[in-house]
Formats: sequence, structure tokens, C-alpha cells
Amino acid sequence: MVEQPDRVRTVSKRSLAAKNPLGKTPRSVAGQVFVLQVVVVVLLVLGAILALVLESRHASDAEARNRSVAVAETFAHSPGLQEALKSPSPTAVLQPLTEETRQQAGVDFIVVMDTHGIRYTHPLPDRIGKQFVGTIGPSLAGQVYTESVHGPLGHEVQAVVPVKAPDGSVVGLVSAGLKVKNVTSAGDRQLPVILGTGAAALAVATTGTALVARRLKRQTRGLGPAEMTRMYEHHNAVLHAVREGVVIVGQDKRLLLANDEARELLGLPADAESRYLGELRLDPGTEELLLSGRVATDEVHRAAGRLLVVNQRPTDRHDGSMGTVATIRDSTELLALAGKAELAGNRLALLYEAGIGIGTSLDVVRTAEELARLAVPGFADFVTVDLADPVLHGDEPNGTRLDLRRVAVNGIQQDHPFYPRGKLIDFVPSTPQAQGFGSGRSQVVPDLSVAHGWQAQDPEWTRRILDYGVHTLLTIPVTARGIILGVANFWRSQKPGPFDDGDRSLGEELVARAAVSIDNARRYTREHAMAVTLQRSLLPRALPEQSALDVAHRYLPAQSGVSGDWFDVIPLPGSRVALVVGDVVGHGLHAAATMGRLRTAVHNFSTLDLPPDELLGHLDELVSRIDQEESDSGTGTGVTGATCLYAIYDPVSRLCTVATAGHPVPALVGLDGVVVFPELPVGPPLGVGGMPFETAQVRLAEGTQIVLYTDGLIEERTRDFDVGMELLRKVLSHRNRQPEENCRAVLDALLPERPQDDVALLIAKTRVLGADRIAEREVPSDPAAVADVRAWITATLDRWDLADLAFGTELVLSELVTNAIRYGSPPVRVRLLRDRSLICEVADGSSTSPHLKYAATTDEGGRGLFLVAQLTERWGTRYTSQGKIIWAEQPLPTPAESPDGTESPDRKRGEPEPAPPAARPVGSPPPA
Repeated sequence: MVEQPDRVRTVSKRSLAAKNPLGKTPRSVAGQVFVLQVVVVVLLVLGAILALVLESRHASDAEARNRSVAVAETFAHSPGLQEALKSPSPTAVLQPLTEETRQQAGVDFIVVMDTHGIRYTHPLPDRIGKQFVGTIGPSLAGQVYTESVHGPLGHEVQAVVPVKAPDGSVVGLVSAGLKVKNVTSAGDRQLPVILGTGAAALAVATTGTALVARRLKRQTRGLGPAEMTRMYEHHNAVLHAVREGVVIVGQDKRLLLANDEARELLGLPADAESRYLGELRLDPGTEELLLSGRVATDEVHRAAGRLLVVNQRPTDRHDGSMGTVATIRDSTELLALAGKAELAGNRLALLYEAGIGIGTSLDVVRTAEELARLAVPGFADFVTVDLADPVLHGDEPNGTRLDLRRVAVNGIQQDHPFYPRGKLIDFVPSTPQAQGFGSGRSQVVPDLSVAHGWQAQDPEWTRRILDYGVHTLLTIPVTARGIILGVANFWRSQKPGPFDDGDRSLGEELVARAAVSIDNARRYTREHAMAVTLQRSLLPRALPEQSALDVAHRYLPAQSGVSGDWFDVIPLPGSRVALVVGDVVGHGLHAAATMGRLRTAVHNFSTLDLPPDELLGHLDELVSRIDQEESDSGTGTGVTGATCLYAIYDPVSRLCTVATAGHPVPALVGLDGVVVFPELPVGPPLGVGGMPFETAQVRLAEGTQIVLYTDGLIEERTRDFDVGMELLRKVLSHRNRQPEENCRAVLDALLPERPQDDVALLIAKTRVLGADRIAEREVPSDPAAVADVRAWITATLDRWDLADLAFGTELVLSELVTNAIRYGSPPVRVRLLRDRSLICEVADGSSTSPHLKYAATTDEGGRGLFLVAQLTERWGTRYTSQGKIIWAEQPLPTPAESPDGTESPDRKRGEPEPAPPAARPVGSPPPA
């Protein structure tokens, strides 16, 4: 049990002595004041009655004076008058009382005024608030003054009495009086007036007492004297039993109260109370705070080997003139626990940041850099990450040599002494890095200055690191799925202590989280490289040589992975060229493989020389069959969507025949820079089925540029499709710009920084096969006309300086024309084209196609097409809306060279126009 001090026992005795002899609870303060007021009123009333009896026979003037004085003094000394004067509206309280008292006292007026003579009451309400008529100087000096004046009521005898405060100062004046003519009649009524005045005074006293009692009840929260006494006793007991020091200092800087806990924490002597604080020999910080009286919140001070938390507030919340109260709490053990909790919280916060900040991308180097950035400066001053070189290429570490490449360096200073990023390091076996990489366990080097195994790596570099101030090292292997990918090194220079077991656990957790992300990035790198390799192998390495178009192209894979965009330039018979661009929806190996299948199918279908609409129809059937096969197999990896545009350009007729399956329409750029998007019938995407495809023909002027592209160029998350098309139009609207320049301009303007989809761009500038390189004629349906055809062929080849090909060409065309006359239908036409090869074409109105076969020895015919196949490089048949065309190509003779190494002039006149520059591999940069 806590022993109560003498102060508590004294208070208890006083509280017991306050009870009356009957053992009842003492009256409240308001009740005691009320009893006193009743006694005073009774005495005043008795005095007034006695004075009336003694003076009732005096002269009328003296009687009037005395009556006025008595009434004025009685009212001036009535209980509650001073409170009424101090109230916000004295007139509202006193006017009814004075009027009632005046009538009962038998006087003509009772006026209550302030010290300036301003009336608060008057029988005539319009006189209230005006200056009192009479002399108030003597009464302000504390005297009772009587006089005869001519006032508002006529000739009056009045007395002015001061209202004095307990300290003797005059706080108001009361004047009472009678008209002289009423003096004689007032004497008989004085006794009831005096009694009424006493009753009114009692009423005022009762009202004042009720107000005081209500206020006291509100301030004491309804507690009576006994409850207040018990509350004080309980609070005193709690004050000395609480485990927090309480100190109350007076305004004279003396100690008024200190509970038991404060005495123990501050080491106060037994007689500390009532002594000046400077005499108590407190620690300087605590003493300064208590003497200053300033407000303090959780200030920490050291005293007697303890760490004290002090809060201080003034006892008077308004100005603090009454002193201060301070609470003192011992937080020595709590501070130690708080430090450990803060450290644990910081580590948890670091792990949380690692969970959301490491592995934000599938990039090995970037993931290592994120680990290095995260650990500085909260965990280490410098971080270096070294990974095995194969990891950077997506492979697992192999071999026995410890060759690690530094991929990340980060620290509190940029001028660090460590190996730079990108350096390949061969760690010697004695280093912590080699030991950690070999064993898979973390290594701690408390003092690098005595770590001879670490210094053996590179004495010059290690000396620079020590001179920089780095003193401790923690090396942790980067391990994922049981495979050690590298090591992470944590260095300290400014933090004084070495890494402890807690640091080791935290570092291993950080590295473990980073290792999973690094391994995921490594595996993604490997798969992405395989996918890119596959995709590039499926795309054209270089575009074929042809003379109809001057072609520039670009292919840019998406940052998120490979996709299914492709393009092609396919030479066709008759100097024609097919342009293809397509897009398979999706990303990854499946999209790339599907793209390869579709591209191969387009090549195969193009060898049949099909029109664009028929080719897309066959391609649509192929996609539907692929979907059906993969759906039946249960893999669920069918073609989710594919688009394709197929166009054939003929340099002889300048016609461009186009069909599209859900693909964006091409842009046509004229020589004047005007860009047109032709209105083409756009069919459904491949694989939808049920709808035929349509073709459209556009005749192009020489030099027109055909711009084919995939939707990844114009569609982007930050802009609409129409905005992309308009931007493409603006970029292409330039005169005299070559396809290569247009490629660069389009990609610079439309390609986002990190494209989310593949982009294929193909720009082809049209050429025209000149009339001087074309020869054609109609052939009558008469076998005798073959001789004329031979003569025409010889003359034409002589004109083209190709006389060396005359014999073979005569045999080929003779056979083809003979077959057309014999087995075909008119009209029959022959056409010779001098391009990169000599092209012979025979057209007729029949749709039957000849077939190559081996004739028996005894057969008279059947050897014509065999001769054609032997004399030409290739031959074939293509169908038109008017019939068919059988064509055959012969290579042009090799140009003869002059002795100085230049071509002979004759051959220069006979060869075709020079071919466009050799096409570059897909994705290679344009020439400088």
C-alpha cells in the first residue's frame, strides 16, 4: 500500500472538521452567503423601523431628508444591488425593483445611477439614461448627501447615497426623495415601505444566490461539498500512485508539488516542496525547462542515467501567470525497444519496396540496376552486381571459369573506386565473390583491410577501395531454381559497423527476390531471342531483283515481343511484281510461326499467277483449315485474326490490281506530293469466311509511290486511327522524296518510343517499261502465219542487239504460236518484252492449258513444250479474263567486256535499264 503523505492526512482532517455537530453535510458556499444576506437585510429593516420611530416627529423637512436617506441607503445596501450594477442591463433588473420599492416606501422616486450620474432607474421612463439632477460630488467621496432641488417631479427633497464595494470604493449611487408637499402624508406609509423594501432586498438576494449557486454547480459539475472533498482525496491518492512524475511550479519558481514518481526520477530531497528550483540540484536541461515555464511536448532529457520525456504546460491556459505543471516519464527501456522496432520497420519497408521496385521489366541488366538502387543508402553505401556472361544472353552459366560481368554499380557517390559497369571480371578463388559463387552461401568480410584473400584479386584496385573509406563487404550469391547466376556485393564506407547476422538475413532476402526476377528476365531473353530468330528467318532476308519498282522497306519488332507482321516483294511473269503486307494478331512464337505459314502460302499461291482476289480466297481457306486443325487437336492456339493486302503492279500497262482482307488501304503518293488513300473494297479478315474478296484496279503514273503498312504504324494508345492516318498523309506530302527518305520520315513521325506492336512498312516507286522495249503483234489463225512471226522476231531482236537469241526464240515462239493456232482460239497475240530477261508471251482466247510430257520414240508430236522447257529458263501459263497467256523467259547474254575492263558499247545499247540498288536485309539501317 502506498503511504499517503502528511498533505493528504491534513486534507482529510479538515474535511471531517467541516461537518456540523449534528453530523450533517455542511451548507454550500451559496447557502452560507444567502444566510449572511438575510441577516443583513433583517438588520437593515430593523434599523429603518427604529429610525422611523425616533424621527417620526421631526420637522417635515428633516423627516423628508431622513426618509430619503433611509430609503436610498436601504436600497444602496440591499443584497444583489452591486451584482445588478455589474450585469449587462442594470435597468432591466433594477427599474421594476425601484418602482415597487418607491411605491411601498412612500417616496416619490428612487434613482440608481452610475458614478457619472447617468440614471439607471426613474419613475419617468424617458428620464432613464439621462444626467441626474443634483449634486453627486460628496456621495462620490463616500458621503451621504441631502439637498432640496427642483427636479423633474417639482420641488423635491432628495438624498444621494453611495454604493460601496467591499474594498470601500464607490461603484454606484442611489438617490431617493419626496416632493415637499407629500412629506406630511408619507410618514404614515413609511413603515410598509420599509418592510416592502426589505422584502425586495430579500428577493434580490434570493435571485443573486440562485445565480451564484447555479454557476458554482456548473463549475463543480454538480458536486456538493462532500463529493468535492472525496474527489480531492481520490485525486491526491492517484497523483501519488501514478507511474508518471508530476511537478507543479509556482510563478515564483518554487516547487509547489511533486508526487512520489517525480521525487524518484528527479532525485528530489524530502523537503523539496516550497523550495526554489535552483536549490534542488537538478540536471541542467531539466532545470532550464522547469524554470523557463515554456510549453514543451515530449522533450527528452538525461537525468541520473535515465532518459526522461518531459511535457510542460501552464496551469493557467490563458497567460501562465499561475505557474506550470510538468509530467515526467521514464523512457529508457522504451527507447531501446523503439529503436529495435524502428530498425525492424525499416527492414520491412525495404523488403516491401523490393517487392514492388525490383522486377518491373523483363530485362536482366535493368533488374540488377533496380536491386543496386534499392539498397542504397538504406542498407549499404555501395552495391555492385556481377552476373555470369551467359545470363545476359538468356543462357545458364556454364564452364568452370568464374568470369562475371559487372552489370550494375550504384552508391552514395558517383566517383566510386569500383570496377566500371560492363567489365568482365575473373575472380580469383580466394575472393569472397568466388567463394560465394562456388558454395552458394553468403560471405561477410568484417574488415577489408585485413582480408588478404580479397586483396589478392587486384592489389591496385583494392588499395583504391580501402583508401576511399570502404571497410566492410557482404557478398550474396544470386541464386534461382538452384542455379547460381552471379553475386551481389554490398559495401559500407560511411556506416561505421560491419554487416551483422540481421544484415545478412535482410541482404539474402533482397537478393533472393531480385534473383527470381533476374532469372525470369533471363528466360524471357532466351525465349525472346529464339522468337526473334525464328521471325527473322521467316521474313525476307533481301528483296528480289526486279525492274518494275524501286522499293524501300522497314520492319521493327515490338518491344513486348515478336509478332506476326510480314511483307514481301514477289516477281511475277511478264515483268510484273506482287506486293504483299500482312498482320497476324498476337505476339510470341505462335504468331511468328503462323506468319511464316501464311507467307509461304502466299509465295506458293503466287506461283500459280492467281489474281489477288482468288489468292486471298485460297489464303482464307488455309487460315480456316489451320483453325479447324488446332481446334480438333485441343491446343486452342488457332489463328486469332489475320489481315493481308495483295497487290500486283504491271509496268507495261501501269495497272495496279489490289485486294485486301481486313487490312488498311495503301497510300498513293504522286509526283506532286499529293497523297491519296484510294477507295478499295475491303474484305473481311482471313479466317472469317463466307464473303468473297474483290479487286480494284488503279492506273498509276510513272514515279507514283505505293505505301503499304501494318496497323502498328498508325494505331497507338495515345491517338485514334483517323489521327494516325492524317499524320501519315502529312508526312508523305512532299515532292521529289525517294522511298528511302519517306521510310525514315514516316518512322520518325509516327513510331512511338516503345512500340507495342510490330511495324512493317513497304514503299515502292513505280517504273514503266518503255515502248522501245516492248514488241507485240496479232497472229492470224493460219499455220502459214508462223513464218511471218519468225521474220518479225528476227527483226525485233536485231533491233534490240539480241541477235544471239534469235535462233532459240524462233523455235520457242514457233512452237507456242503453232499450239495456239492449232489448239487455242482467236485472237492470238505475240508479245516480246526486253527486261532483265527476254520474255516471250503468246496469248489466245482459250482457257485450256498445255502440259509438258515425254513423247515416245514413234510419236510424231508432243515434243514442242519439251523443246520450250529446254531452250528457256522457265515457262508457264497464266489466265486472264480473255483467255490465257503462255510465257517463257530466256536469260540475256552476259555483257562482253572491252580490254580495259568496261562493257562494250554494243552491249550497253542492247541491255535493259539498270536495276535498282540491291535490297538490304530486313531491319538493317538505311545507307548513310
